Amino acid sequence: MMNDVKMEAQIIFEAHLPNALRQALEYAGEDGFVASMPQLLHARVDADYNNEIWNNWFFTSNSEESLATTSQGTRVAVMVHGGGIFSTPDRFRKLYLSNQSRASKTGFTGLFGAKITEHEARNLVEGRLPDGTEIPIVPIDELIRGTTQLPRRYAIVMDFDLAKNSKRGYATFDELKNDPLMIARAGGVEAAAAYLDKAQGYYNTEVMGSWHRFNDMNPDQPQTYIQFLFDCLGGASRKVDPASRMQGDSDSWFTHYRISRDSGFGLRGDSAMINTARYVAVAPRNESTGVRKLSFMA
Repeated sequence: MMNDVKMEAQIIFEAHLPNALRQALEYAGEDGFVASMPQLLHARVDADYNNEIWNNWFFTSNSEESLATTSQGTRVAVMVHGGGIFSTPDRFRKLYLSNQSRASKTGFTGLFGAKITEHEARNLVEGRLPDGTEIPIVPIDELIRGTTQLPRRYAIVMDFDLAKNSKRGYATFDELKNDPLMIARAGGVEAAAAYLDKAQGYYNTEVMGSWHRFNDMNPDQPQTYIQFLFDCLGGASRKVDPASRMQGDSDSWFTHYRISRDSGFGLRGDSAMINTARYVAVAPRNESTGVRKLSFMA
């Protein structure tokens, strides 16, 4: 019976992000997980191009990137994989119900990022999350040197200026292989290179998109964005015509500002925190007691 237990993934799509997250967490249970950005990219590397993981408009990752300040007063960018400050529907609810005046400490920024408190930001830099979990902190230099055996839930810290000067918009695949933000989002140098090689074969282009908000942010306001993995912008671009991904404007899905059609092609950490979501939840399931593997045909 134990041999019948395998990890099984389920796509959770909802028009309201907190509802999607709640369902994904329920599916994952205590023994599973909601896929982070490194896990989504790893799944794509392992999958054929005709797999569903390559052929959805977008995926929401259980990863986030934040602007915070250390106890020494240094501004840093923090990437959390596996669930950070916004790892629960309740924290999204607090964001949505906050006073939206400029004085609010837990409402939206002007670009619809999520304000976080100084206390949350300081704890985050030290590896402490609001739910009481303590996670390891990996400096970006250590990650680039080749840290191995990373857990499901951890944080990467880099200098704010390094994140701010990372590639934004289109960049060649080789440029992205050396980009610190791409490396942090992928969970390592080798992981980034493996994904970029696979993605280049799929997109058949010379460039791929990578977007962030670090050079738009008020550096004195701690804040957080969720990381999204994009493919095709609602059918507006076609895989057989890569140039169509790079033309025109579109009222971007469920955000409150216009972005270029290239939003359908790459990794984003700049989309509004009011959003539709498509998570991937993974949990152990016993094939012998379920119906998914039954034939139903004589």
